[in-house]
Amino acid sequence: MTNKGNIQIIGAGLCGALLALRLGQRGYNVEVFEKRPDLRKVAVDAGRSINLAFSNRGIKAMKLVGIQDKVEPLCIPMYGRMLHDEEGKTMLAPYSGRAHEYINSISRNALNALLLDEAEALDNVTFHFNHKCTSVDFEKGISRFYKYKDETEFTKKADVIFGTDGAGSVLRKSYFLAKKFLFSFSQDYLTHGYKELSILPTKKGDYKTYKNALHIWGRDAFMLIALPNLDGSFTVTLFLSYDEGVYNFNNLTTKARVLEFFSTYFKDALELMPNLVDEFFENPTSPLGTVKCSPWHYKGKTLLMGDAAHAIVPFYGQGMNASFEDVVAFDKVLDAGYGNWEDVFTAFEKERKKDTDAIADLAIDNFHEMKGHVNKAIFREKRNLEMAFEKQFPNEYASKYALVTFNEDIGYREAMLRGRAQDKAILNLLADKKINLNDDLRNILKKVKEETETILEEDSVAKKMHH
Repeated sequence: MTNKGNIQIIGAGLCGALLALRLGQRGYNVEVFEKRPDLRKVAVDAGRSINLAFSNRGIKAMKLVGIQDKVEPLCIPMYGRMLHDEEGKTMLAPYSGRAHEYINSISRNALNALLLDEAEALDNVTFHFNHKCTSVDFEKGISRFYKYKDETEFTKKADVIFGTDGAGSVLRKSYFLAKKFLFSFSQDYLTHGYKELSILPTKKGDYKTYKNALHIWGRDAFMLIALPNLDGSFTVTLFLSYDEGVYNFNNLTTKARVLEFFSTYFKDALELMPNLVDEFFENPTSPLGTVKCSPWHYKGKTLLMGDAAHAIVPFYGQGMNASFEDVVAFDKVLDAGYGNWEDVFTAFEKERKKDTDAIADLAIDNFHEMKGHVNKAIFREKRNLEMAFEKQFPNEYASKYALVTFNEDIGYREAMLRGRAQDKAILNLLADKKINLNDDLRNILKKVKEETETILEEDSVAKKMHH
């Protein structure tokens, strides 16, 4: 693409800021419009996750733009899930049998600010904050903006417009409302919502509980998780049904009831959270949804990317990583030398959508696994076996979690298909008592691999018949 014309990006969140930085590095003239104030200058609203899980796919994107060394100091390694039972007993379940594989807790704001700084340092990238996009005429390539500062409206034309404006994307809404082409769209909410709480540091500024893990209190119908922050605090998130069960968001309306709920199910967490009740009533309860749509692009004029194209629930820790991987995938398509934007957009979506659909489905699976299965004996056996495989045969086996999280050169869809087949293989073999955990590990691995291949073959035969 030789024409370095004017590119407009709507949304300066994680995906928009990274995209601006990368396109700027490639020599394009980029203008970014963001409805919120500049997060480097003002405190940002509660209700958006304060910290996020950052892993290999996201790291690959940071390496692409050359800032991994600046991102590293923002990271806190988490080597596994620290599982808390109702008695307050804990068990660390490692994420991998390989010592060098772990995920990181990172501050959303700190990372977003770094990306904004890096992009803004380029002469050909400009940011406009407090500019709300109200609609996009995607046929003409014109966006309409409302400027909060002086309450004026104006329009802005661009050669190409990228919508990186999140799950509530205005560009996506414009596709949907204009009815100019066949646009498919689905938004599915879980019956659960989430609320952010916190564990504050000790008076000395230390961590009140083990720092290098993602803490999980899985209770079948609901759960609590906690991720560490650099200042010694943890961001705690409660995932709970809006209206089902004895305790739900709709009936936790008094201080006494909130304390009763926490002292029944999360006793050890409650002891670390003297500020619980205040936060519970001050912080919003937010919904959890999955967005899928197609097409992402309109001719060669507009393209949705990140959550705007494929918002997912947070249970695989891949939302930000998937949005960052969009930019890596897009960059690769730009390298392929297509002659116009329409071919670029078509190729990108064809290559990428199958993967973003896959991670959306995996994230919902993991929701059920985290709140329930982590406590079930057969799942624990499976997990222990997989850790043993990864430890003994580090180059021959990767669990589904490892394929998704640590194997950044495999697409999400391939990771899902292989990972699910492996899970099924191990659970079948355990249930049918065809493997015994005291057998020779090499033999067990051989059986698991054979069973996995059989399942993958059956699946692909079924698919062919289906088509």
